Amino acid sequence: MTPTEIVQQFFNQVRSGKQPDAAIQHMAEQVLAHQMTAENETTVHRTPANYADHVREMIAAYGDFHLEVQELIAQDDRVYVRWKQTGTHIGEVDGFPPTGQTVIEIASAVYRIENERIVEYWIQIDREGIRLQLQRNA
Repeated sequence: MTPTEIVQQFFNQVRSGKQPDAAIQHMAEQVLAHQMTAENETTVHRTPANYADHVREMIAAYGDFHLEVQELIAQDDRVYVRWKQTGTHIGEVDGFPPTGQTVIEIASAVYRIENERIVEYWIQIDREGIRLQLQRNA
């Protein structure tokens, strides 16, 4: 499989919330997740199991959300993806109680593929945009 196909399947099955446990089919045993934020860049180690838990946390917060890949570009072993996630705020998020309102997340990431598995990624999420939506809906 090409890096593009691996990332597409990962988004269609795992990141979409449809099959979180399929992460084991697309991710290495240890993945470096570089979380790029304006205030502080952090790197965490992810396993397929804790990534699946992370997706379940998103489902708990935003229900059966809709995920739309808006752009996908590949070069060698790296695949860039930009997406829009739309869900309903049904669970607590960053101290904001559920409002039942629609929340939109805009994010992008670059995934590095090795041996047909995601081994590393750099992600940026419009956290301020999410915070403003939650604050407005509170």
